[in-house]
Amino acid sequence: MPPADIFDRIEHDVLPVLPGRAHDLARLRALHAQAGLSTVTVIGKYNHGKSRLLNELMGEDTFAVADKRETTGLNVHVKDSVRWLDAPGLDADVGQDDDRFARQAAWLQSDIRLFVHSAKEGELDAQERSLLQALRADADSTRRQTLLVVSQVDQVADGAQLQQVLGAIGRQAQGMALNAASSTRHRQGVDGGKKLLIERSGIPALRAALDQALRQVPQARAHESAQLKSAMHQELLQREAALGKQNDELLGLQAQQRRQFDQDLGAVFDKARQDLAEVMATPGPDLALRPDTAHDKFRLTAGRMERARVQVAYSKVCIQLNAALTRHGAIELPTAQHTVARSLNSVMVAVLGVSVKYREDLRRMFYDDAGREDLQRDFARYYEISADRQALAARIAQVDGQRAAVRTALQSLRALQALEDAA
Repeated sequence: MPPADIFDRIEHDVLPVLPGRAHDLARLRALHAQAGLSTVTVIGKYNHGKSRLLNELMGEDTFAVADKRETTGLNVHVKDSVRWLDAPGLDADVGQDDDRFARQAAWLQSDIRLFVHSAKEGELDAQERSLLQALRADADSTRRQTLLVVSQVDQVADGAQLQQVLGAIGRQAQGMALNAASSTRHRQGVDGGKKLLIERSGIPALRAALDQALRQVPQARAHESAQLKSAMHQELLQREAALGKQNDELLGLQAQQRRQFDQDLGAVFDKARQDLAEVMATPGPDLALRPDTAHDKFRLTAGRMERARVQVAYSKVCIQLNAALTRHGAIELPTAQHTVARSLNSVMVAVLGVSVKYREDLRRMFYDDAGREDLQRDFARYYEISADRQALAARIAQVDGQRAAVRTALQSLRALQALEDAA
């Protein structure tokens, strides 16, 4: 049997990825914890003779019997490699604790369920029919068996009425064998040494059916364990594939966005060269380089006019650049780079500065290949740390983390299988 810590590891690794598999993991742990013991659970409504039936099947008075509610938790007794489990009656407790214990016994711990219904109550009610249907569906999947026991048959008025009740229940549970039993008759037969009464109690026939079911438990357990592990393994593989596809899509989106950004920015730079051509092609010296004197303070000098012309041409290029950056969400500087002057907290200012006055500046930025590459690189750097790009990168990292968690969960399941194969 694998050590208990392997199941701790599996629950630690698998549950965060497959939270809906909590019950399956608990059942898998129970299957291995109870190796060598078959668990028989009695389930049914309050006061239908469940505890008394177990006592007769075991041949000893182990479980408390009374007309009032006695079973309020899960009572366990081990005898002859069988773990007998007495659960509270369904709906016996308005606080629903009894229902919780009963369902835990039926679904988590049991290998064989004895579904008990008192003959004096007539046919099955809606809740019993629903539970029995669920147990039968589970049997088809896990091979765990449910034996339908009609108890307290001695409390029905006559044989005709009993047959009527059995017929009604048989129609409700078509395809299931009805095990009619009387614990009272069996005890009277045992105490009085009356073999005919013992046979008429139905307990020997129920024991025989139970013995046959017990012989099939090892195979059913192996099947259920393999089924649970296979189902989780397949779900993890599907999850891994889905995350892989999602990761590819996000990486593709990230690359496509970057290509589009580079293309848009490159197109703006190409157009800038065209729009600046007239300014750059002006013959003669750069008049913007001529400094103004104090005498020129209120005069419109050639240098001042040329600087204004350069600034206007540069501003038009900046408008196009800013539009491109806006389309891609690269507008504001990261908070860490903010200054008290809010107007300066933009990518445009950080990369290009406040103004350009000379043709040589335009040439260096937009005509020289090295200058253009520097601008493209600086803009791209701010683009990559923009809010949208950071959010996309965080989403990619999140998916990567989820994929790593899935791979860890798969490794844990494989470790369990390796231990079982080696056993």
